[in-house]
Amino acid sequence: MRSPASVRDLFQQAKENAPAIIFIDEIDAVGRHRGAGLGGGHDEREQTLNQMLVEMDGFDVNANVILIAATNRPDILDPALLRPGRFDRQIAVERPDLLGRFAILKVHATGKPMAEEVDLLAVARRTPGFTGADLANVLNEAALLTARTDNVVIDDAALDEAIDRVIAGPQKRTRLMDDREKKITAYHEAGHALVAAALPGNDPVHKITIMPRGRALGYTMVLPDQDKYSTTRSEMLNQLAYMLGGRAAEELIFHDPTTGASNDIEKATAVARAMVMQYGMTERLGAIRYGQEQGEVFLGRDMGHIRDYSEEVAAAIDEEVRAFIETAHQEAYDVLVANRDVLDAMVVALLERETLDKAEIEEVFAELELRHPRPAWTGSARRRPDERGPVATPPGAASNGRASAHGPGSSNGQVTDEVVANEAVVVEEAGDSGDVAEVRDPA
Repeated sequence: MRSPASVRDLFQQAKENAPAIIFIDEIDAVGRHRGAGLGGGHDEREQTLNQMLVEMDGFDVNANVILIAATNRPDILDPALLRPGRFDRQIAVERPDLLGRFAILKVHATGKPMAEEVDLLAVARRTPGFTGADLANVLNEAALLTARTDNVVIDDAALDEAIDRVIAGPQKRTRLMDDREKKITAYHEAGHALVAAALPGNDPVHKITIMPRGRALGYTMVLPDQDKYSTTRSEMLNQLAYMLGGRAAEELIFHDPTTGASNDIEKATAVARAMVMQYGMTERLGAIRYGQEQGEVFLGRDMGHIRDYSEEVAAAIDEEVRAFIETAHQEAYDVLVANRDVLDAMVVALLERETLDKAEIEEVFAELELRHPRPAWTGSARRRPDERGPVATPPGAASNGRASAHGPGSSNGQVTDEVVANEAVVVEEAGDSGDVAEVRDPA
């Protein structure tokens, strides 16, 4: 639909061939917010949108025409499109949960020669945060890898490599690292993994590798055992600590940190700032939301943006963010000092095998000294935690029916955020670019 005339023609054809369904993909291309941006209004795109709104108002009960549209940017749509009588019914298509991923994998595995020992449910558990397109790409990559190695069926090894390719890119077999750089990478990744395993409440470490992949020299994969839709303050503090575990390991062992931790620092800073400004997780600033979501420049929402807090509060925010980062950095360092022998054992295993899976990691971490759980926190000394705790779940309490009937699943609630990807694969990298290979929840 490039002009008002094409819109009129489309709706006229639909009415003449009723009953009919009109589907408009990427409706944000023509349905973007009017009267905003740096350019003048009333351009051809706005005229096209105006004509669409006129046609939608012309529907009657006997029109037998259904209009469906799709977009991944509902935040930039014009409010007139979303009012009652137009697109007043909105269906959010979230990233699939465990059973959803399992069903998608079964669909895309149809027609592909799968080995008998392949467990698609296990593959679904290893791919939290993947979209349907990501899962299709995993199976396609596995099929290509199988063909290149002259195998007849897709096995677990091909699927494992395909998942790694989707997350972090292909292996850089031609990238040669000297022994010192490889040892630095091993200590960096071992630092991430050790701190993650030593702190209570963290998701388990599923994989560590020092094989260059994509733009990374190595990465550590931390995966939840089941889908999660919210994160506690203690879990976020743990995330901060193990994000900085690689940097702490470099400082402890080599006394000279590298650029490999640049992305770790960037992510940790984003999480710490979100804890202060969005989630109200500091006693000093309280449960107050500071700052507003900034729209794109073309929407006119970023021009003349005024901060909704004072300079004194801005300084306090910076101090609280720094305090979170400094505390997490020191905690990671202390964990590594207390487990120096385990850290060295992990590095030796990485240098020998280059890639370790979950079972091998657990074997190395058998002697790991775990940290104590964090103390209770309510946000104020005046709010004392109740010692009774929550009530016991009644035996007949309703749960997620699909999950309880078929296996581990997720809760019905949904808490989403761009900074804390609760269902995302968390991948820490050590590389010159510092880019993270992370499948985000956007959620």
